[in-house]
Order: sequence, then structure tokens, then C-alpha cells
Amino acid sequence: MSETPEDSGWPPELKWLKRLVSGLTIVMICGFLVLIGALVIRLNADPLPLPDRIELPSDVDPYAFTQGVDWFAVVTSDDHILVYDRATGALRQTIEIE
Repeated sequence: MSETPEDSGWPPELKWLKRLVSGLTIVMICGFLVLIGALVIRLNADPLPLPDRIELPSDVDPYAFTQGVDWFAVVTSDDHILVYDRATGALRQTIEIE
């Protein structure tokens, strides 16, 4: 008999359960490592550039960018939100952040 001393007195159902729990633990560890790897890759990626059709005024720097169905918005470093039309790229609205 090649059974180890710790397994010798266990019923077959518990041996199967032990193997199942060990297998699930390995799968969870691998999944966690894949998740961490995906986060590292995603966070180290280059940020997306602003679309070419948006021309910011020369004296402002973009701080954040978001988009809606038919508009783009750029938050600038001088606390303004510039809203542009998606189709034409024309400035629709300027909002000053207080």
C-alpha cells in the first residue's frame, strides 16, 4: 500500500474532498495572479491622447478628458471645463469651476 500515514484512515469521500479543495486553491491563486498582472499591465499603459480635432487654447494644459454621446469635455489645469462637439470639434461651452 502506497498510502501516506495521514491518508490511511480517511474515507474515500474525504480524500476526494481534500483533492478538490487543493485544486480550487490552486485555481484561485492562479486567478489572483492573472488579475494582478492585468492591473499592472493596464496601469502602466500610456494614456490615450486627446482626439486630433480638439484644439485647446495655447495657454491651457489638459488635466482630464471625458466624452459623451455627442460631445467631448476637457478639464484644464486652470479650472475650466471645455465642452466640444464630437462631430465638428467646435467648442460648445466653457464652464468655470468655482
